[in-house]
Amino acid sequence: MYNDFSEMPVWRIGEKVVEDIYKLTESLPRKEDYALCSQLRRAAMSITGNIAEAFGRGHKKDKINFYYYARGSAYEVRSHLLTGVKAGYFTDYSINVIDQDCKSIVESLDKIIKGLRSQP
Repeated sequence: MYNDFSEMPVWRIGEKVVEDIYKLTESLPRKEDYALCSQLRRAAMSITGNIAEAFGRGHKKDKINFYYYARGSAYEVRSHLLTGVKAGYFTDYSINVIDQDCKSIVESLDKIIKGLRSQP
């Protein structure tokens, strides 16, 4: 269906999450460089990285595993965002779009996984 992972709508939403996370974390204090900032950026990049890796895998089971890893990373981003709100670094408003994009990624990945599982 797709010639490259970068054509996948779910990967494109993931790229938007990465971009938005980088913008959001620019305002974090330096003391958070190796904590919340780093964790958020790594988790966001893990979404797209695992989608790309799944795309490149030849076996259905491998593909499913990497799509699950990407799904887990989307949840990790959401968790870190909520932590940032609790710590007073972000507002509910400032994380809303990213949170919704992460939910959309999870929904899309669930459909992809379900489709792969139904294949012989």
